[in-house]
Amino acid sequence: MKCQKVKTAIVSVTNDLVSDNRVHRTCTTLAEEGYRVILVGRKLPNSISVHRTYHTQRFKLLFKKNIWFYAEYNLHLWIYLLFHRCQLLVANDLDTLPANYFASKIKHCPLLYDSHEYFTEVPELVNRKKVQRCWEKIEKCLVPHLPFAVTVNESLSRIYSEKYHIPFYSIRNLPFKQKQCKKINVDSYFSFPVKHILIYQGALNMGRGIETLIDSISYLNHETVLIIAGQGDIENELKQRVLNQHLSQNVLFLGRIPLDDLFAYTTTADLGFSLEEPMGNNYYYALPNKLFDYIQAGVPVICSDFPEMRNIINQYHVGKTVPSCNSKELASIINEILHDIQQLTQWKENCRTASLELCWEKEKQKLIQLLPM
Repeated sequence: MKCQKVKTAIVSVTNDLVSDNRVHRTCTTLAEEGYRVILVGRKLPNSISVHRTYHTQRFKLLFKKNIWFYAEYNLHLWIYLLFHRCQLLVANDLDTLPANYFASKIKHCPLLYDSHEYFTEVPELVNRKKVQRCWEKIEKCLVPHLPFAVTVNESLSRIYSEKYHIPFYSIRNLPFKQKQCKKINVDSYFSFPVKHILIYQGALNMGRGIETLIDSISYLNHETVLIIAGQGDIENELKQRVLNQHLSQNVLFLGRIPLDDLFAYTTTADLGFSLEEPMGNNYYYALPNKLFDYIQAGVPVICSDFPEMRNIINQYHVGKTVPSCNSKELASIINEILHDIQQLTQWKENCRTASLELCWEKEKQKLIQLLPM
């Protein structure tokens, strides 16, 4: 009786693998489906170690950003892919697609392209037209030749399908079902008894409404605190903003938290925030994974009044959408919510109900159906 050969899937990203929930879930599902998974990314000077049930590989690169980084990364990745046997390639976002596309053609290997966002419409590109046009050309050159692709919600699926005339399937950023865990004692981080906890988790980048959220703290009760879990381009600016407004007593920066630990912090919160600003279509059509992480943790959501997020709030009644507003207006909304105990309790109960449906255990079936036989 012949032994069945183990299939290998090489999954690639341009980050350092530490906190990419969507990719981790994809890799876990591939492993469950019998693949030997290798996740490839990059190593930064401050990267912490990663411990996964699948294999990981991180490139040490000379360049850290701009065109030289993407060129160097794709060259390294292309060479790596050429010299490693595999039965499936998974390219996450447009910045990993060139190496994967050409390697798949040479190796005659199936390629799954997963677009995590409206890449050419991210705020970092909207005001840099030359760079934006460069990425648009790459996308137009490669994507129409793919048999199909996946993205994170129905709006982007429809936009991409109409634009490139190939099927784009929606696989949402849903978390694993979480068991009850021991909550973190948040009071130990502060010099006073904490009454209300607000949380933002995710990348600290422009256009995410974090500045407005920080500023709103000065209008709230002194016993209300804000926890910020994540890192990003504007992290130092945000920390300086907190210092300038004398809010250090009420705002806690946790940095990047390993995936296994973040849930314990999230469950302590009374409200979770996803306040993307209207800075291009990428944010307008966003359906952030933190929205579902909050719901899975039983934490009501305050989010932007954009189509995909609005649909979740309206369907499951797990929070409130808010229009673009200043810090004082946001503080007024937060105060009103925190003092409406009956409404807040109902939202928390709705979160627990919604969490049974909005989980990766159900959503992953869409991915499994797309895998090559």
